[in-house]
Amino acid sequence: MTVHVQPCAAPAEDPVSREVRTESGQREVFCGLTGIVWLHRKIQDAFFLVVGSRTCAHLIQSAAGVMIFAEPRFGTAIMEEKDLAGLTDANDELDRIVTQLLTRRPDIKLLFLVGSCPSEVIKLDLSRAALRLSQRFSPGVRILNYSGSGIETTFTQGEDACLASLVPALPAAQDETSSLLVVGSLADVVEDQFMRMFDALGIGPVQFFPPRKSTALPSVGPNTKILMAQPFLPDTVRALQERGAKRLAAPFPLGVEGTTGWLRAAADAFGIDAAKFDRVTEPNRARAERALSVYKTQLADRRIFFFPDSQLEIPLARFLARELSMKLVEVGTPYLHREHLAEELKLLPAGVALTEGQDVDLQLDRCRLARPDIAVCGLGLANPLEAEGITTKWSIELVFTPIQGYEQAADLAELFARPLVRRAKLVA
Repeated sequence: MTVHVQPCAAPAEDPVSREVRTESGQREVFCGLTGIVWLHRKIQDAFFLVVGSRTCAHLIQSAAGVMIFAEPRFGTAIMEEKDLAGLTDANDELDRIVTQLLTRRPDIKLLFLVGSCPSEVIKLDLSRAALRLSQRFSPGVRILNYSGSGIETTFTQGEDACLASLVPALPAAQDETSSLLVVGSLADVVEDQFMRMFDALGIGPVQFFPPRKSTALPSVGPNTKILMAQPFLPDTVRALQERGAKRLAAPFPLGVEGTTGWLRAAADAFGIDAAKFDRVTEPNRARAERALSVYKTQLADRRIFFFPDSQLEIPLARFLARELSMKLVEVGTPYLHREHLAEELKLLPAGVALTEGQDVDLQLDRCRLARPDIAVCGLGLANPLEAEGITTKWSIELVFTPIQGYEQAADLAELFARPLVRRAKLVA
């Protein structure tokens, strides 16, 4: 175990020099397979086939909560005892399962082979298997692979690995027209809201990645401008930049301030004047601010502690501190991408304690000592902390729930108010 403090590379225009505690030790996070739970809902003609153990199957089935009579678009090719003993050829078995699956489900147009962390799975060359199977089932089905292994990752990185594997399949832009590519899974209702806003501002053409259908992949090229909707996609953005796309520096669209800054970055890139921007966005801003005022009375001056889990922690902390007047005890994040989060770091209150990485025992000690009003953490820590009288919010719920944009700002605030209301009722 090592712990050291290093200065954060703050933007030059930011007068506050950030310090970030870096920790390395025991971690408490889900694995990247969890991303399948929202990705299979987003890409409506894709199937996610996990190559793993029974533990992998139980995790996905439990997290997704699919009824037994449903037709989910994910499954697990389980490594059985005969596979481990070398009595069968794993590649032959995989080919058999994929053939059986695609015969039964002709609606599938995109199949992901998702690797997991058992050593027997790591030994399989899933990239070669995906190439072999793609050649067999092309052009009806595209077959790709990525790793959802839980070794040295956090659960949201599953989406990053998935989308990065899809970038090489994106068609090249055929003209020199500037386009906007919104990167990161968003609920369909949020995507529709943003599309209406972009249309009203006169920004376009606009595409979303991932798309709802794999047959409608967005094009990318040197005139593509990237607007990140999620902060946990560094590999995907890097792959898009290698295709020539340019990332727009912006905060993330959480709360009124974040959404306004996010939209303004796009407006500036497309030459939309300030008067038009204000005219289009002001009604939405005013409505969201009125809705937030209800929760500000409940959350102002409440102290909050973030355990590192989803990489959403810094944008969430900015929203809670600046728009709801909550006090940040500590903001932990599994990984801090200084460039992608530069606009967020500028907006954090001075002197806030930032932690990158995790040594769960040390962080638990600090949380217990601080006794915050609420702690944001993974499921593995929530019940023990609740038993000690510390109110918690599951961080994974903040990924599953539509929280981006003006219309969802109050819903996001309510997610933090609700546990405190529940605790007050229990105490009473």
